[in-house]
Formats: sequence, structure tokens, C-alpha cells
Amino acid sequence: MMDMELFHLIRSSITGEKIADKELESLSSEQIHHLFELSRHHDVDHLFAFGAKQNGVMFEMENMIEKRILLAVYRHERIKYDFENLCHALEKAQIPFIPLKGAVLRDYYPEAWMRTSCDIDVLVREEDFQKAMMLLVNEHEYTYQEQSGHDISMRSPYGGTVELHYNLIEDGRVHQSSEVLTALWDDVVTREGFSYWYEMTDAMFYFYHVAHMAKHILEGGCGIRPYIDLWILDHIQEADCEGRDRLLKQGNLLKFANVARKLSRVWFEDEMHDEASRQMEDYVLRGGVYGSDENGTMVRQQKSGGKFCYALSKIFLPYDVIKFHYPILQKRRWLMPIMQVRRWCKLIFGGHLKRVTRNLKYSGSITEAESADTQNFLNNMGL
Repeated sequence: MMDMELFHLIRSSITGEKIADKELESLSSEQIHHLFELSRHHDVDHLFAFGAKQNGVMFEMENMIEKRILLAVYRHERIKYDFENLCHALEKAQIPFIPLKGAVLRDYYPEAWMRTSCDIDVLVREEDFQKAMMLLVNEHEYTYQEQSGHDISMRSPYGGTVELHYNLIEDGRVHQSSEVLTALWDDVVTREGFSYWYEMTDAMFYFYHVAHMAKHILEGGCGIRPYIDLWILDHIQEADCEGRDRLLKQGNLLKFANVARKLSRVWFEDEMHDEASRQMEDYVLRGGVYGSDENGTMVRQQKSGGKFCYALSKIFLPYDVIKFHYPILQKRRWLMPIMQVRRWCKLIFGGHLKRVTRNLKYSGSITEAESADTQNFLNNMGL
């Protein structure tokens, strides 16, 4: 598979190991361009570019390759500045917080700029959420963007996006992951030199990473980057492997994690595919960095129980899902009809109706063979 050259170049950019000359000699200019476009589709073009530069694979794209590396460094420096200001603001205000995702993962990369991200994710306790939000708005000139059932998106005065989470249970859609993540604050330690900056244990952080991958797979895909993260996490020498698997088993995600681990080894260690890893690869590569509506619709149709049930679920969200969109329902379930109407108004007047209509139309076109393949995929993923 020619696309394997992309993963070899990414591996080379991270490990510093050169690729054998004979492996690169057969690559044409057109093939290099294809690999570059694929890397851009998954927002790992800076790693492709760095690996290409290290191995002398430049061709006529030399200027573009240099630009992608410099852009990644610039993105990192801007996010780093926002992140440090945010952490010091919360620490000074004595608000306990836990950095999430890329803010933690980049410390495991050889160079922090190699782990790009579009925003900063931080968790605070639910009882501190309003205090933290008002602190950032009133004292640090953050602006409100959008709120969901588990976080609020804010714009920093320097132009970066911060997602302030008050829980990590997103729609409760991934097995028993919510049961594990509910106890997250019981499994943290303070960062050295700080009193309110907390860090997850290795096992909990690994579990959260896998649960977040699974959530995005169910929504349509997660891109290549989380598999690079997983491969790096799997090579941490002091990793708590037993603790990781214990939590994964508790959250019913061990089967999914093992397929994801397998795929990361296929890509970055040249291990041979099995059926499940091949299915996951096809699904992830066609979905891109944010997944695709087509992937998500096929999965949700099967999870719903077929075309009719899927269509019904788009109109009437079940309580176990809508309660995360409107947290007030967790205390006042009797408001559910009102929240359903509110959601319909949001779909109609918030610009989402076309997307829902498009998804319903696509759902109606899915063949029985495609449905069977999707069900087989979900079974093999443990989802």
C-alpha cells in the first residue's frame, strides 16, 4: 500500500530514524503530492513535511514543506502562550483544573510543536464552572462562543480557542466510560510547583484518550493523529499497563483499544493487518481528521436499529442523550417535551436543518450489504 509511505515518514519525523533509500526511490512527484494531501486531510502535514525534509524527499514542494513546519511551530507557540496564561489565571484564582488532550500529549513528543491542536481543553469541577467562566470573561477578556452539555467554548484575547469542560461525559454514548470518568477527580495528583493544577494518573489519562477516540469513531471518525498519540503513549517506559487495561475493561473499551493499538502498530511498526484493523483503517482514512457525515450516519443507523428508528431518533432524541444537551433535564425530567421543541427550533433556525435532511437522505440510500458491513465493523470494534 503506497499510503504506508506516509506513516513511515511520520514515524521518521518522531523517532529521527531515516527511511531506507530504496523505499523512497520509487516515489514519484505525483505520489509525494498525494501523500502530502492525505496528510493535510488529517492535519498531520507538519509531521509528513518534517519527515520528508529529514529524508531528502522534497521535489518541487520544498517551499510548501518548509511552510508547513513553520506554521506548526507558530501554532504551538501561540497555543503555548494562551495555555500558560490560562493555567496561571486558574491557579491564582484557586480554581482546581486539569489540562486535557493535546496540552498533555505534546509533552510526550520529541518536540512539543509536533503535537498540533486547534484549541486548549481544560477541566474544572462542575461547582467551579461558573466561577471559572466569569473569571476568564471579567478579568481576562475572554469572550463567550458556544456552550454544550459538558463544556463552553471561549475565545481568548489573543485569538485562541479554549474549551472549558465541567464534565467529560459526552452524551453517555460509549459503553460504561461515563462510570469510569465520573470518578476522575478521585484519581488525580497535583503538578509539582502548583496547588490547583491537577494531573490524571497514567491509567486514567490513557482511558480518557481511548474513550475519546471511541466517541469520535461513533460520530464518523477521528483521523490519524489520535493513533500517533496512542502509539507514543504505548511506548512510555513507566506506563501503568495493568492499570490502563483494568480501566479499559471496566469501561468495556478493551476490545476497541486493542484494535486501535493493533492499527497503530500496523502503521508505525509494519505489523500485518487483521480483519478488524483493516476495517478501522478504511473507516478512519476515508473520514479525515473530523470524520465524515457518511461514516457517522451509517454507524448511528445501526446503533439506532435501522432506517426508521434512525429517522425517529433525529426527531426525538432519547432522554439518555438529550439530558447531556440540556443538563436541566437531569434534575427536571418533566421539561423534556419543552427541550425537544427547543432543539427543533435550534435545528430549524440555527442552520442545522440542511445537514439533518442530508443525513436522513443518505440513511435512506444505505444498502442492506452496507448495513451488514457496518454492523460487522461495530462488532469487531467492540462498539
